[in-house]
Amino acid sequence: MTTSKISDSAVRRLSQYLRHLRDLRSKEVAIVSSHELAERTGATSAQVRKDLSLFGSFGKRGRGYSVPELASTLEEILGLRRSWRVGIVGVGKIGAALLGYRDLASRGFDVVAAFDTAEAKVGREVFGTRVSPVSELERVVRDTGIEIGIIATPPEAAQEVATLLARAGVGAILNFAPVKLALPDGIPVRTMDVVMELEGLSYLLSAESRDGDEANGLEV
Repeated sequence: MTTSKISDSAVRRLSQYLRHLRDLRSKEVAIVSSHELAERTGATSAQVRKDLSLFGSFGKRGRGYSVPELASTLEEILGLRRSWRVGIVGVGKIGAALLGYRDLASRGFDVVAAFDTAEAKVGREVFGTRVSPVSELERVVRDTGIEIGIIATPPEAAQEVATLLARAGVGAILNFAPVKLALPDGIPVRTMDVVMELEGLSYLLSAESRDGDEANGLEV
């Protein structure tokens, strides 16, 4: 199994393959082809085979992949053979929605703490998780062993929170605030920029419209 760094896009595709494999495993399906994995995830058969070949030899030509075996292997590759302890900072609409997302625990992400600055929220339980003040973030992170921090704060607070999380020893951050965070080397950050994703969809819709106009002989 390779230990070299692979692209973010390849990691995302592995996650998509695993999601489909888990669904098949729950239905007790034994074998899946690269063609079926490609159809379900928007990749191509060649891309599926290339992605998997980065980590070894899987399946048999003409027969396909063992669903239980490949699912287990991808869980190991993605670090999901264990549970990760997660803390959420910011219990607004996004943070509260994440606290109520029950699939997180079943997928290996155990939300053990939440934080906010609003007095009306501190001390309450939201979907079973107690909300602590941000002023106690470093202590709670260390006491509970939080490994992944999720930032769901307003943009102006995100950098300060990211700095606190890094200082407390969090190993990775998922950022929902639309700002670029400055963090020490070695702390991976994923930023979920909803506007950027919508702009990407806007481009695709506009491209389809332009292609249609060109096909109809209209000037663009």
